[in-house]
Amino acid sequence: MPLPFPSRAVPVVLAGAVTALLAACGPSAAAGPAAPPGTAAAPATPSSTATATATAGGPASAAHAPAATHAQDPVDLRTRESALSIPSAGVSGLRVVPYEGTTDDVPGTRIQDRGHAASPYGKQGGVGPGQVGNFLVTAHRLSAGGPLRDLPAVGEGDTVTVTVDGVEYTYEITATRKTSFRSQRSLDEQRAAVPGSPGATPTQAMITISTCATPEDHAEGNFWSDAQGNPEHRIDKIGILRKTAAAP
Repeated sequence: MPLPFPSRAVPVVLAGAVTALLAACGPSAAAGPAAPPGTAAAPATPSSTATATATAGGPASAAHAPAATHAQDPVDLRTRESALSIPSAGVSGLRVVPYEGTTDDVPGTRIQDRGHAASPYGKQGGVGPGQVGNFLVTAHRLSAGGPLRDLPAVGEGDTVTVTVDGVEYTYEITATRKTSFRSQRSLDEQRAAVPGSPGATPTQAMITISTCATPEDHAEGNFWSDAQGNPEHRIDKIGILRKTAAAP
C-alpha cells in the first residue's frame, strides 16, 4: 500500500516527535524516568534525607542525625566500669566492675578476689554512678591486696569520687553503718535504694562503699563466715552526691 506522504518525510517527522518529547520531559529525561506529575525529583543523598527528617520532626542536619539516635538509646551506667578514689583511705583509681547480682555473692566475690571493687545491680538493688538511688561498691579489706584496708578510718565530711565515661561524681560521706550477713533485714537495709530504709523512694544519688569487718569480728570472738569466706559483719560508708563535673 502506498504511503500517504513521501518516504523521505518519515525521518523528519520522527525526529520532530522525539525532540518534542525530550523538551516536554526536561533535561533529566535522558538520564532516567521522569518523576510523577506534580512531584519534584531529587537525588537520594544523605543531606536530602536529613532535610526530610527536619521537615517532619523539627530542625535537624545530617551532622546531628547520629547524635539524635544516640540520645534515644542512652548508655546504662549500671553496666559501665568506673574508677573509685578515696583520698582519706589512700585509694586512687580503684577499678569498679559492675555485674548483675547482690553484694558479696559468688560472682561479686570473684571480682573482689582479683583485687577489684564490685558493683552489683539488678532486681535486688544497685544503680550506676551519679544515678538516683544507691550505688553499691564492695571490695576486700584484707585479701587480694586489701584495696579497702583503711575504709573504716573514713569519716563524715570526707569525699570520694567515681569517674566514668569522662565524668567525675563527687560524693560526701554522711554516715557509717554495719551490715550483718546473718540478718536479712540488715542486708535489705544495705541494698535499699535509700540506704538503711527499705521501701523508701530515693530522691538523690547515694553511694554505699562496703568492706569486711573481719578484724573487729575476730576481736569479739566471732569467727562465723559464709560460703564465700565473708565474715558476719561488713562496714559500710554512706555518701551523698554533691558535685558532677568533667573528669580532670
